[in-house]
Amino acid sequence: MGGPALLAENDTLWRTWVPDQSFLVEKNVAKNFSNIGAVKYPNGGATPDIAPATVYGTLTEMNSANVANSNFNVTWEFHVDLGFQYFIRFHFCDIVSTSPNQLYFNVYIDSWNVAPDLDLTTKTLNILATAYYMDLVTPLADKATLRISIGPSSINSADPNAILNGLEIMKMNNSMGSLSGVASVTSSSISSSKKNVGVIVGVSIGVFVAVVLTGILFLICRRRKLARRLHSKTWVPLSLNGETSHTIGSKYSSGTTISTGSNLGYRFPFVVVHEATNNFDESWVIGIGGFGKVYKGVLSDGTKVAVKRGNPLSQQGLAEFRTEIEMLSQFRHRHLVSLIGYCDEKNEMILIYEYMENGTLKSHLYGSGLPSLSWKERLEICIGAARGLHYLHTSYAKAVIHRDVKSANILLDENLMAKVADFGLSKTGPEIDQTHVSTAVKGSFGYLDPEYFRRQQLTEKSDVYSFGVVLFEVLCARPVIDPSLPREMVNLAEWAMKWQKRGQLEQIIDPNLVGKIRPDSLRKFGETAEKCLADFGVDRPSMGDVLWNLEYALQLQEAVLQNDPEENSTIVIGELSPPVNDFNHVDTSASAAQFEVSSVDDLSGVSMSRVFSQLVKSEGR
Repeated sequence: MGGPALLAENDTLWRTWVPDQSFLVEKNVAKNFSNIGAVKYPNGGATPDIAPATVYGTLTEMNSANVANSNFNVTWEFHVDLGFQYFIRFHFCDIVSTSPNQLYFNVYIDSWNVAPDLDLTTKTLNILATAYYMDLVTPLADKATLRISIGPSSINSADPNAILNGLEIMKMNNSMGSLSGVASVTSSSISSSKKNVGVIVGVSIGVFVAVVLTGILFLICRRRKLARRLHSKTWVPLSLNGETSHTIGSKYSSGTTISTGSNLGYRFPFVVVHEATNNFDESWVIGIGGFGKVYKGVLSDGTKVAVKRGNPLSQQGLAEFRTEIEMLSQFRHRHLVSLIGYCDEKNEMILIYEYMENGTLKSHLYGSGLPSLSWKERLEICIGAARGLHYLHTSYAKAVIHRDVKSANILLDENLMAKVADFGLSKTGPEIDQTHVSTAVKGSFGYLDPEYFRRQQLTEKSDVYSFGVVLFEVLCARPVIDPSLPREMVNLAEWAMKWQKRGQLEQIIDPNLVGKIRPDSLRKFGETAEKCLADFGVDRPSMGDVLWNLEYALQLQEAVLQNDPEENSTIVIGELSPPVNDFNHVDTSASAAQFEVSSVDDLSGVSMSRVFSQLVKSEGR
């Protein structure tokens, strides 16, 4: 907008930017302005790759001098194909204002006001001439033109103006995975059809009869096919949201089932996944879970990915696969692992995620020989995971309950930033007028909320309980269930709670943390974990409260009290008395006498041998 043509060789992404003059509906109501040298790119925002300075440094604005009444819009018109959605990226940079909060304007797509009273300085920390972009997706096009407009806001009626620096319009594929507009209905075909109404009516009746007969045959064949599939226990291709599926051919396969409601941008052909994982090379396996193996992969553009390939023999199947896609398609948060795509060809169930360089939190705590994490690193990881869970619990009308919070489902990127993963068991929370969701118990032993186990009533506080177990796991660096230990030490949550209630939590911390935790930080951390593990959900804090307390524990760890010689000394937790870290040589008689024996009433009717047979299986859930 308002600038010259920009050729591909001068753009980092090889785009050609064309001037806007030929698209303006009324050229006399618009004028150009340029100040390329003033453009600034913010940290973490727009970059020269998003659009070069030539785009952000030129603009089209209202030309009030040519119009008697300033209440008008500047409009551009573009030809589009019917039946498609369009991704629109607006580029803004306020190079015309002399002070912040001076320019307010509206942005329209057709008659839809997509950015009412837009003030760019509120988006750019009150810094003028800062590049900013905004993305939107249109509804299905029902006419052959798309209009983009900018116009004055009522907030600044004394000096009305509106600007636009650049625009990108990208066509999105339709429900058949096509970008072709040949299926669009044309006016000529409509007029032709009017002349042949009689023929059409006759043909329609014949077609109707044929469709009915075909439908009956289809149902019979489908019933037989489903019976064969159920008998063979193989997976069927995915159809999201229970909608009708259609099979299409491609150069990669003879047929692929897709859903009219699914997000096809996530869909990967099997051959692409096969190549990315070096033909599912066993040496590329980076993890094994209840769903199947996880492979490291590299896409053709060099992007590293984690590829989770479902095992047909796993008890986790189509429901978990569908849930994972539906959940992660909705979420976008820095502390939730992003879903890049999925594949459901050839009876496969494959999920493709962003690659997390440092693997699971569990692998950094015990059993893998990786370098020990510092206390600050552990606190920051817990805070990141808490932020992700808090987002799940609060960012929608109904809470999303993860249902499988554990250290193996908290992943770490190259900077050790935590991201919550594995949403296959996730469940939408209760309605506003309800207190819980009644559902069959699912989760992982050792992390399972006992109230949920007893009553089969799920709330977000079940996630809070599981996260409390993770906190003790982070502090003590040992498995949450270890049948090889003495009976009172088998369950980490019960064992740690006994020491916490005695005020001696420092006795059981990870040996690598001895002498490195400030007393106040450990006290706050232990109190937070204890509250998470309250017997009843109503007594547990929300994830928001847990997050606040963990951030406070981090502040206490980093605090230096200038006038307190004791706090400035090197005396910290772990130096006052020897820690109990040799799990096989604890004075069990003393602990048995002093500690209240945990009740097993909650497990009445459940075979303990069956429970422990699951505990020793890594895939047990």
